[in-house]
Amino acid sequence: MKILKNAGGFEVLTPFKNLKRQLLDIEKAGRTCYQSEKKEITEGSAKKFVQMLMKRGHYSVLEHSNMTVKFKNISRGFTHEQVRHRLTAISQESTRYVDYAKKGKGPDLMKFQLKCVVPPHRNEGENVELENGRKLSLKEMFTEIEDFYRALRKAGWAPEDARQILPIGIKAEIVISANFREWRHIFKMRTSKFAHWEIRKVMGDLLVKTQRLIPGVFDDFVQTGVDQNGLRYFAPLPHNP
Repeated sequence: MKILKNAGGFEVLTPFKNLKRQLLDIEKAGRTCYQSEKKEITEGSAKKFVQMLMKRGHYSVLEHSNMTVKFKNISRGFTHEQVRHRLTAISQESTRYVDYAKKGKGPDLMKFQLKCVVPPHRNEGENVELENGRKLSLKEMFTEIEDFYRALRKAGWAPEDARQILPIGIKAEIVISANFREWRHIFKMRTSKFAHWEIRKVMGDLLVKTQRLIPGVFDDFVQTGVDQNGLRYFAPLPHNP
């Protein structure tokens, strides 16, 4: 069993040049609305055009876009929240088909060991007293779950049956595709002060990265503070359409 702390991360799968090219497509689509077509559209003109759209609240034009991101070393709790965003395409690690009792060979020896995400502001080794008087730490509990899962598999239980005991903190991976408008909605919801600490940390890091990758689209999101655990949160600046 392996404990994961502050290990959540992401990989933007959409090539950088494709992300920037989509800004040109957005300007072309938007100029159709205003019948203001121009002969040459550049990265510079597209950035200014998108910034104008944001100020006017004309977000629908952003739907002529797409960005795909893979999230790694996050918990099932993270993915449970993320799949609630309807306007996304999702491919998620399956606990039905991944066998967490499987033992590989060589470098894959521990590939399928149970990995669990814990709060970075908590001590997973701290003992807590159960109602029956037994004292147990979070790390020990996860280890017992892993042992019991392996025992169920050895007893002939299929992974889709044995998974019923897996914790919500188990490591997961998920790939998400969405247009820029939906990503704005995701960032608004998942980087706010009221978002869960895990998803807020990872989405905040992704937001900062996309501000560099896709100029104009997410520029209005600013850091508005940090919580009691030192994790930052964000919010979009108000616009006057």
